[in-house]
Amino acid sequence: MSWLPDDDEGDDEGLDESDFRARPNPKANRPRTKRRPAHLDAQVARVLGVDRGRYAVLVGEDGPDERDVVATRARELRKQPIVTGDRVRVVGDRTGSEGTLARIVGIEPRTTLLRRSADDTDQVERVVVANADQMLVVVAAADPEPRERLVDRYLIAALDAGIRPLLVVTKTDLADPSAFLAHFDGLDLEVFTSGQGEMPTERIGAALVGRSTVFVGHSGVGKSTLVNALVPSAMRATGHVNVVTGRGRHTSSSTVSLRYRGAGGTGWVIDTPGVRSFGLGHVDPANVLRAFTDLAEAAQDCPRGCTHLPDAPDCAIVEAVAEGRLGPSAPARLDSLQRLLTTFAHR
Repeated sequence: MSWLPDDDEGDDEGLDESDFRARPNPKANRPRTKRRPAHLDAQVARVLGVDRGRYAVLVGEDGPDERDVVATRARELRKQPIVTGDRVRVVGDRTGSEGTLARIVGIEPRTTLLRRSADDTDQVERVVVANADQMLVVVAAADPEPRERLVDRYLIAALDAGIRPLLVVTKTDLADPSAFLAHFDGLDLEVFTSGQGEMPTERIGAALVGRSTVFVGHSGVGKSTLVNALVPSAMRATGHVNVVTGRGRHTSSSTVSLRYRGAGGTGWVIDTPGVRSFGLGHVDPANVLRAFTDLAEAAQDCPRGCTHLPDAPDCAIVEAVAEGRLGPSAPARLDSLQRLLTTFAHR
C-alpha cells in the first residue's frame, strides 16, 4: 500500500499518523550520543595500585569514612593511562564491600608525572607514577656495586618531572660509600646512609611526612627491606643478589602506594619494581644539565648554543673542570653529563 494517494501523486492531503512508516532499528538500541553524564555525585579517590584492569583506590582519604575500594575504568577513559598516585573521580558502589566494583569516570589534573623509556632512543614514554613530590633513590654501597650513571639518570628524570630527589645508601657495613658519594658533591641532594642494624628510619621518615615519595632503585639494593622498615604492614617481598652475576632478583612486581605513619605525621611511600636501566628518551635534552647543579651554574658563562661536549669551543664547564674550580669529583660528573648529552645528540 503506497503512502501517497492514488488520485494525486504529489498531494499529501488525506494522510494521517497511521500512514507514517519509521525505518526499523535492527539492533533495537538507543541512538548513540557524544554527550556524557556529568557525574555530579563522583567522589575523588587516590589510586593505590593497578592489577590487570582493576584499580585499588582510597575513598574518603583522611576522613572518618576512609575505605579501600576496587574500581574499573569507564569506557571513555580506555585510552588514558591511570597510574598509581593518580587522583580520580569515582562513581558507583563505593562501599568497599567484597564483590563490589566502582567505576572511575575522570582523572584529576596531575601535579607531576614521573616517566621512563625503554632506552635513550625510544621516545615512547612509560608512566611510572603520578603526583609524587619526592624521589628516594636507593643504592647499595656493595652487593651489588653502586652505579653512578644510573643514579644520574634517576636525578635527571626527577628534575625533569619537577620532583625533589633524595638518596639513601644501604649496606654501608660492607663497603665505604665515600668514593661513590663524592660523585655527587656540589649537588643539592640530601643523603641518608644505613648498614646492618643501623637503618635511619626516623630521619628518612621525617622527610616523608606530608609528602608522596616514590622509591626507586636497582634490584637487590635493599629497597623492599627499607620499605618494610618504614611501613611494617607493607610486607613487601625481599630477595638476594646472585653471587655469579652480581644482579639482584626482582621482588617487587608492581607499583603500590603505602601509608607511612610516623611520630611527626603521615605521608605516602610509593614502592616500584627494581630496574636495571632507566631510559631518558622522553626527556628534553635542555633539562639534562639541571641534574648537575654545580655544572649548570658554571654553564651560565658558556657561549650561546654551547653543547658542553668535549669538542665544544669555549665551554665554561670544561674550562672550570680543567682548572679544578669545581672540586676533585667534577671530572667524573662532567663525564656523566657528556655521555648523556652525546646519547641525546645522536638520538
